[in-house]
Amino acid sequence: MGKRRALAIPPKTEGPYAHDRCHMYQADWTLALAQGRTTPDDEWPIVPCTGSWEYNRSDVPYETIASQVWWKIFIATSDPWAGRRRALAIPPKTEGPYAHDRCHMYQADWTLALAQGRTTPDDEWPIVPCTGSWEYNRSDVPYETIASQLDWVCDKDNLPATAQAIFFCGAIVGGLVFGWIADKYGRIPALVGKEKFTDGTNLVGFAAGIATAFCNAFWSFALCRFLVGLAFDNCFTMMYILVLEYVGPKWRTFVANMSIAIFFTLGASLLPWIALWADDWRRYALGISAPFIIAAATPWLVPESARWLLSQGKIDKAMVIMKKFERINKTKIPDKVLNEFTDATQKAIKESEAESKTYSVLDIFRTPRLRRNALLLIVIWMAISLVFDGHVRNVGSLGLDIFLTFTIATATEFPADTFLTVVLDRWGRRWLACGSMVVSGIFSLLATAVPVGGPSASLAILGRFAVNISYNIGLQYAAELLPTVVRAQGVALIHIMGYVASIVAPFVVYLGNISQDLPLLILGVLGIAGGFLCLLLPETMDTEMPQTLADGENFGKDQTFWDMPCFPRKKNETSIPETYNTRSSARNQEDHFIRSLPASGSRASVRASIRLSSRSARRNQDNSGV
Repeated sequence: MGKRRALAIPPKTEGPYAHDRCHMYQADWTLALAQGRTTPDDEWPIVPCTGSWEYNRSDVPYETIASQVWWKIFIATSDPWAGRRRALAIPPKTEGPYAHDRCHMYQADWTLALAQGRTTPDDEWPIVPCTGSWEYNRSDVPYETIASQLDWVCDKDNLPATAQAIFFCGAIVGGLVFGWIADKYGRIPALVGKEKFTDGTNLVGFAAGIATAFCNAFWSFALCRFLVGLAFDNCFTMMYILVLEYVGPKWRTFVANMSIAIFFTLGASLLPWIALWADDWRRYALGISAPFIIAAATPWLVPESARWLLSQGKIDKAMVIMKKFERINKTKIPDKVLNEFTDATQKAIKESEAESKTYSVLDIFRTPRLRRNALLLIVIWMAISLVFDGHVRNVGSLGLDIFLTFTIATATEFPADTFLTVVLDRWGRRWLACGSMVVSGIFSLLATAVPVGGPSASLAILGRFAVNISYNIGLQYAAELLPTVVRAQGVALIHIMGYVASIVAPFVVYLGNISQDLPLLILGVLGIAGGFLCLLLPETMDTEMPQTLADGENFGKDQTFWDMPCFPRKKNETSIPETYNTRSSARNQEDHFIRSLPASGSRASVRASIRLSSRSARRNQDNSGV
């Protein structure tokens, strides 16, 4: 096979591939091989590949890998001649990541060329597009993918990126749909479907993943990817929020980051090895989809969120769950505290029902400072999402073994999340987000200045490590900065815009077909730009989250650009919004419960319970001062 490639496919001097993937030399291969040629003739024309392609898989996801590919030259020769056929028939390329053209070939009388003993193409041979079928090199990745099965190469090589873009369109819709289900019917129905036939995100992911294994065309595959996208993120986020709603402020950062560090890292690191074990893209799709069904046991293992139950006026059910926690934790909540909390909750519900004022996401943009912060959060999160997803998908272009490289890159989640657990509540969000994004960008740019292989892969993996840090910071920055009355809607908008940016990520990686350095150059510039934008936001560490639109507008007015939590300065109390300084001690216990909701878990599905409790607390304080 190596001899065929050397003879028929033009070499390349740039990019991760040694041969052109879409062009070939046009020659009489039978004659060339008969003459004992081992190298192409400089006079052979270069034409687009026709026939079948040969794949050397080096991309993710593992269902759509499609990398080095060559036209299959049908000549009556044995496999040892494959490399010579390729060198003779496929034109070389001097630009782009591939040494040989993937989609063009030389047009020649191959029988005559081989009979003449040609081993190199003739410069006078015309170059024509490849037609027919392709052959695939399985030396690196020995299993079938849908891309190789359906020949998604040359004029169809954008289909894997398009399918991934459709996947993120599903994620946008899923964020809205399952966020609404979580508010309307509860966290557990959003996870697995339980009440009034709601379809849980895990069950949707299970059904769509199984259906993917039976796809035989692009549009059926794209539809399944859209449905899997509905479950994307939500199957994790709903449980993430549910758990964190039961965790107090002391353990917020620990649980938020270590749950990702342990479980996400372990699961994602196993993916390439599951693909190798499955040895076929259909079995792989079935294997990674089957575990979703385990979530069906959630209603019997995990209680509903007591916070959500309280926001819906289901106080008795919430108290039953709290009593259960008493038994498990071997603690006792004083009856007086429970009674006072129950009375306060009932009063808050009545007051909320009587309140006619409603807020929309447009309220975020009505005042200058709040509008500026919201726009910055949107742009920064889009940059983070694009850089993060771009690094995930670009791992196949680093010039090393795709499976090992992906595992190492994914394993950087653990040290990144562990690092955040230690420093996030000491160094703050602002400078740490800036530093991690800028460092990610610098490593990405440096990766383009070193040879392809170990050096570039190492720098790219370091860039992935840094963006992991900024991604996890970004998860909670918006929730801490936006006011309660519009927090859920605002965070939903920000994350939807992040999905929009993620739609672009596969196409950024696809630019590697033009130049291998382009994806990392784009990711590097975006990382540095997004990092410096973080410095324009106010710091949220050790501050009370804004409650009203006025609080959000005034938030951070007492801060300066050079403020750093590591070097605190004495605050000017008069510059702090009055609503923060007039909190009465009478509301401390209730406010502690409100603030126990972790900002890092606040997403579109965390809605009425926060707003309801905070309004009640403010009214109680105002009434006590009359």
